[in-house]
Amino acid sequence: MNTFLPFSKPTIDEATIAAVGDVLRSGWITSGPKVAEFEKQLSAYFGGRPVRTFNSGTCTMEIALRIAGIGEGDEVITTPISWVATANVILEVGATPVFADIDPVTRNIDLDKVEAVITPRTKAIIPVYLAGKPLDMDRLYAIAAKHKLRVVEDAAQAIGSSWKGKPIGSFGDFVSFSFQANKNITTSEGGCLVLNNEAEATLAEKFRLQGVSRSGWDGIDVDVLGGKYNMTDIAAAIGLGQFAQLSDITAHRRKLAKRYFDTLGPDFEAQTGAILPPAEFNDTNWHLFQLELPARMTRPEFMKRMKEHDVGVGFHYAPIHLFTMYRELGFKEGMFPMAERVGKQIVSLPMFYSLTEADVVRVCGALRAVLG
Repeated sequence: MNTFLPFSKPTIDEATIAAVGDVLRSGWITSGPKVAEFEKQLSAYFGGRPVRTFNSGTCTMEIALRIAGIGEGDEVITTPISWVATANVILEVGATPVFADIDPVTRNIDLDKVEAVITPRTKAIIPVYLAGKPLDMDRLYAIAAKHKLRVVEDAAQAIGSSWKGKPIGSFGDFVSFSFQANKNITTSEGGCLVLNNEAEATLAEKFRLQGVSRSGWDGIDVDVLGGKYNMTDIAAAIGLGQFAQLSDITAHRRKLAKRYFDTLGPDFEAQTGAILPPAEFNDTNWHLFQLELPARMTRPEFMKRMKEHDVGVGFHYAPIHLFTMYRELGFKEGMFPMAERVGKQIVSLPMFYSLTEADVVRVCGALRAVLG
């Protein structure tokens, strides 16, 4: 009998587990020296840009919007295909989410559609790099510059991805990463925000911890409304152990993606009607390996039958604009046809660091048996 293969699973080595134990024994388990060290290493990776860590990759986007001064009366453009947090943060700051449909090939936001929905109220765009695949970054920032828009990159899935040889996060405006449990590197829960200057970093620190600023031995003041979003040293210790392996993790995921394509073969799409992702191995970190199911098969049926082959399947994501809360804001079916098609039929196959090439071959066998 085969061992069940989940679609994602974190890999934590013994050295990292020991480092967490050291933190627990140290007497300092909340934000402290490990957080400072993690931020220092992340900053070096992102070319010396200021980086602040947080307890999620959601609050990072909200804080970026607040730093940019975006609020009531403003519009922020984003994609309907993402985790709902991407749009929720727009509502959290009092702004209005505006969706633009996706490119059916990359499944990222269609930049042609972005330009079509820009209005005088548009103040920012939140692009999402689905499965770790960046947009055309040159064009994204050309559009932002032309219309004087801030960019909050939802790079939750893109740690280790790049554009023209430069790591995502080492250039641009605000860049938000997630370290949630199923990401390429994890802190169990957490995230980081790459900022443009020390003034923004200082403001991010205030938003991170109740708006507090300190001076001297006992000086304390609050001049903005902050929350409770700080990362713990326990989480940072996990992050440091994971971050040390980032290049190996990225290389292994690219190798697994190549094995998927090689095993499925060039005729897979014609034979099954399924649609594979673009076969790109330079910029994408292959956070997910996704395919779009043929119209003849429903996703629940596919997931059930793959489980019968002891293979787990996820889906990322349901279209945000069709959730009840967003329908109540005026969004409805038919507004974003590409997102609705992909959101109904997309699935994520197993992809994680401890997955082997033999496992991929096994997944592909199950895939062919189920799709016929």
